[in-house]
Amino acid sequence: MDGRLAMEANPGKQLEIRVREQVYLRIPVRTKVISATDDIVDVAREYVAPLVQPGDVVVVSEKAVAITQGRFYHVDEVKPSLLARILSRFVYNSPHGANLRCPKAMELTLREVGRVRVLIAAILGGLGKLFGIRGLFYRICGPKARSVDGAWEGTIPPYQRCIVLAPENPQAVAEQLAAALGCAAAVIDANDLGVDILGTSNGSLDQAFLADLMRDNPLGQSTEQTPFGIIRLGSEERSDTGYSAS
Repeated sequence: MDGRLAMEANPGKQLEIRVREQVYLRIPVRTKVISATDDIVDVAREYVAPLVQPGDVVVVSEKAVAITQGRFYHVDEVKPSLLARILSRFVYNSPHGANLRCPKAMELTLREVGRVRVLIAAILGGLGKLFGIRGLFYRICGPKARSVDGAWEGTIPPYQRCIVLAPENPQAVAEQLAAALGCAAAVIDANDLGVDILGTSNGSLDQAFLADLMRDNPLGQSTEQTPFGIIRLGSEERSDTGYSAS
């Protein structure tokens, strides 16, 4: 693969970003459509490894990882309970894609997180909103709830009619990617509302820094087909020692 082909931002995104007084590149890496029969590490070896340079950090979408783990359901497979239907009505209806506003996505969240915990989170989240505190529901439910992606027509086929759960053991996945690629790696959940770092290959990676670098979701949220990205210090600011995201 010609590395020059990857040096282009997704539509509506920027290749460069300035964080902490330095310029970084966020290079989206286009791959084939990933399926449950793929191994995410093998996909990285084929599409990402030829582009990696010393000092890079590779990030991968949690959705791509979850799909390779078979952690998704077609909407026709899920029957929402009464509790899921009720709770979903109180979820913010985001214009940036599907979320737990979908009763079927809420049903899978109840199964993943536990009905008691989700119910407590919903009650406390509702009370928090009365006092101007937002986000309590997801803070209490944790990353498994935040990473549930409901079915959305903007998703790349054939997954536009699927609900995708959080990946299993993203920390181990990041470590496996790092070993295969020879650079630091992270599994991220990024959308146009925010970024969660689900797993990193080593403790020296500053998660808040990585989230800041990816805050505008340069991998895309629709049909870009770029589940991987390479973070690289801008060429004019690179040194022989690379850089440390810390």
